[in-house]
Amino acid sequence: MKPTLCLLHAFPLSSEMFAGQRAALADVADVVTPDLPGFGRTVPHSPSTIDGMAAAVVAALGNRRPVILGGVSMGGYVALAAARMFPDRFAGLVLIDTKAEPDDDAARAGRDRNIALVNDRGVPALVEAMLPKLLGDTTRRDRPAVVEQVRRLALAQSDEGVIAGLEALRDRRDARPSLAGIRVPTLLLFGAEDTLTPPSQGEALAAALDGELDILSGAGHLPNLEVPDAFNAALRAWLQRQ
Repeated sequence: MKPTLCLLHAFPLSSEMFAGQRAALADVADVVTPDLPGFGRTVPHSPSTIDGMAAAVVAALGNRRPVILGGVSMGGYVALAAARMFPDRFAGLVLIDTKAEPDDDAARAGRDRNIALVNDRGVPALVEAMLPKLLGDTTRRDRPAVVEQVRRLALAQSDEGVIAGLEALRDRRDARPSLAGIRVPTLLLFGAEDTLTPPSQGEALAAALDGELDILSGAGHLPNLEVPDAFNAALRAWLQRQ
């Protein structure tokens, strides 16, 4: 029986970022890609929390088993929260360009500035500020279609949903104390050119979780969009070993 592979999207995107994975991995997993609360077709919730997002994902999964839960960046924060809150619910984790640490004071101040930016000028201003950080140098130089795809996905989000997401990111709890309780196979996929969560973050998570780490060349923070063939191959190979 194929496992369910539930993939959770990055901020400030939606489940549409995984359209390629839904098609490419359908033969090895039942790929489901929910929109996190406030994004895509969902209704924004304020206040929003990472734990609340995790509970919503688990509720949406219903009785599906076995489930491998994965997430990119914000989606990874939600996956770690779900693993802490529902320790017996998942058969594996896939953590993509994410980290266990909470925001420090500087990062929290940055979230507040971004909230003010969206309140003042809307999502488009935030998108243009974030794009250089979301994508690696190689993608920005050589893959204009990917740059436009990410821009389009981000611009489709509402001001209210993005602000609620920023609040959830700013206020998320420290996931490091719960890492020792995660006992399921874990794959970590990180873009070699990611400056938001660099490969060193993947190394730290891999050591804490006894996980398998794969660094993807030519990718930044969104490797499933930037280097989809390499991303899909790495995920497929790991899934087939479980």
